[in-house]
Amino acid sequence: MLPPRFEYHRPSSLEEAIETLAAHAEDGKVLAGGQSLIPLMKLRFAQPGHLVDINRVPGLDGIAEEGGGLRVGALARNNAIASHEVVMARYPAMAQAAPLISDPIVRNLGTIGGSLAHADPAGDWGSVMLALGASVVLRGPRGEREVPVGEFLVDTFTTTLEPDEILTEVRVPAPAERSGGAYLKLERKVGDFATVGVAVHLDLSDGAVGRAGIALTAVGSRNIPASEAEGSLAGAEPTDEAFAEAARMAAAAAEPTSDVRGSAEYKRHIVEVFVRRGLSRALSIARGEGGN
Repeated sequence: MLPPRFEYHRPSSLEEAIETLAAHAEDGKVLAGGQSLIPLMKLRFAQPGHLVDINRVPGLDGIAEEGGGLRVGALARNNAIASHEVVMARYPAMAQAAPLISDPIVRNLGTIGGSLAHADPAGDWGSVMLALGASVVLRGPRGEREVPVGEFLVDTFTTTLEPDEILTEVRVPAPAERSGGAYLKLERKVGDFATVGVAVHLDLSDGAVGRAGIALTAVGSRNIPASEAEGSLAGAEPTDEAFAEAARMAAAAAEPTSDVRGSAEYKRHIVEVFVRRGLSRALSIARGEGGN
């Protein structure tokens, strides 16, 4: 099936992109990598009258540590993130997630900003950014605002992004001196939607857990932060028993449904296994023992 007719806009600056989108806010969509939007348009689940292509807007694809954390432009491609030296060295959950996103074509074209704005509960970046405590920067006619990812992701395909706003940047807090992370994903075959995904981050402080981040993919109507599991680890000794208890709490926070990829009971079990395994991997990285 082919998409319905639409008008194509190709702004050359962020200001022009915002003006164009604002002029067509009720019937416009931003085109970044297109790996989520174009399939929806082909199926006519989305029928925008105007596409605002931001791929030629300069300055939206950078990846750099500055201002106390990692700043990732909305147009940063998945493969660029996967191969970035700083990401590989200091942000292991991101480094592990990026190569697991769909297939090579999607990784070459798909963007982190487009994925987050799409807000698919089976999307990998949503869980990773929740676990890392990241925020997104939104720009529109009324200026710029920064929103924590936990507030940004509202429900299935639903965010706090206004129709005349553009997601321009993702900001990830700098990790502690001793920290580690992991992303584990179960899929039926390469490129399939996740059956279950789990993102984990650990900061160590004097040998104990200073901060823990745990978020779940594809087991609810949005990416789920396992807040109680995170809280159970704060200040705790990083033992197998503590990790097992956090894993049980995370599994209880999951809201899976039975489908062709497995039963709800099976998916909840995988959450428990992956959280326990991810925490152990993150601890090994934080202690400098490898595990990446």
